[in-house]
Amino acid sequence: MSATTAPLGLGLVGCGGFGTYVLDAVAGLPGLRPVAVADPDPVRAKALGERHGVPALGSLEELLERPDVAAVAIATPPAAHAATATAALRAGRHVFCEKPLATTARDARAVAEEAERAGRALVVDHVLRYNPLLRAVERLTARGLLAPPRRFLFENDASDQDLGPGHWFWDRAHSGGIFVEHGVHFFDAARALLGTEPLSVRATAVRRPGGPVDMVSADVLHPGGVLASHLHSFTHAHRCERQLMRLDHGFAETRIEGWIPVRAEISAWTDEDGARDWEQLAAQSAALLHVDGFRPHGGERVTVTVARDAGSPAPARGRGEVRVVPHHVRAVLDLGGEARKPHVYSESVRAAFADLVRAAREGSAPVAGARSGLSAVTVAEAATRAADTGTEQAVPAPHFQESS
Repeated sequence: MSATTAPLGLGLVGCGGFGTYVLDAVAGLPGLRPVAVADPDPVRAKALGERHGVPALGSLEELLERPDVAAVAIATPPAAHAATATAALRAGRHVFCEKPLATTARDARAVAEEAERAGRALVVDHVLRYNPLLRAVERLTARGLLAPPRRFLFENDASDQDLGPGHWFWDRAHSGGIFVEHGVHFFDAARALLGTEPLSVRATAVRRPGGPVDMVSADVLHPGGVLASHLHSFTHAHRCERQLMRLDHGFAETRIEGWIPVRAEISAWTDEDGARDWEQLAAQSAALLHVDGFRPHGGERVTVTVARDAGSPAPARGRGEVRVVPHHVRAVLDLGGEARKPHVYSESVRAAFADLVRAAREGSAPVAGARSGLSAVTVAEAATRAADTGTEQAVPAPHFQESS
């Protein structure tokens, strides 16, 4: 077996709940083989090591001494991400890093530059990049069935049920704050779907009475007058969580439900050529929803209904664009509903690791690589500063070109 086809030996740092989730998700992934885990808590390390039949170590340093560790997965709290990733890259290892890449843009840039110098693959766990629904929207946009979004909105009413007053999540020194710890997922998703780097941001932070900041919002301006609005609140019980992503394509709208999305609904007005293209979509569902490394469960569905002559044949005008669009399209992309959310989440993580394997073998840029991680932290930091100061902040360009 050659070096280019032998499985990558994976060492994991951080044996808590997410570290356990990661190793369970990637079990059996072609091209990857867990070989060791490390955590300063010997009980946690031993439990996870025994679960996957690999040695349990006490530190990153011990992990990097092992020649069979070709890639390091980082599943520690955010404050440790940059230093851990840097050490692994300098030791010649590929890296999978839980988001955020770092808690500051300066540190994220340093990690990105280290990956470039080391010539090693770096994948950031921006798990939405590997979700079939977002991938489908990108494909529909590339095909011209959807116009590039002119507006992006994401509302996230998340749970704080397990986030007690002493949890590291509330400590900005450890988490970077809500925009950095959690918002990076959606700043990155907006960047992917809009296809541009942010220019500036206005933001607001709300503190719960007598407690921490638990609600933040940001309006991020992208080139071409495109606005992305984000709201995150950690204020709900688990059963009351709600998330909605909405994309305004002008003559069409996409609504995607869940922060691990399992269902998307598209409403679009189109002409006769577009109506015929939409009608063919259901037969192309496998290709439309395909993500390398993501194993479908078989219950995915794409349904398309076209109502011809649902509107006037007279030209319609919006934001200066004039089109003749008498036919209405309703398309539903369903990954199996809420019951399939655990499957979609674990398979999206698995797909991110498949991307790491591909990038390591081919020397090509990952889907969610160093630039993705740096850009998301940069806008998150600018949003945090905007909320702190009450003034609009420019979002510095990432100034980083990922090799491919």
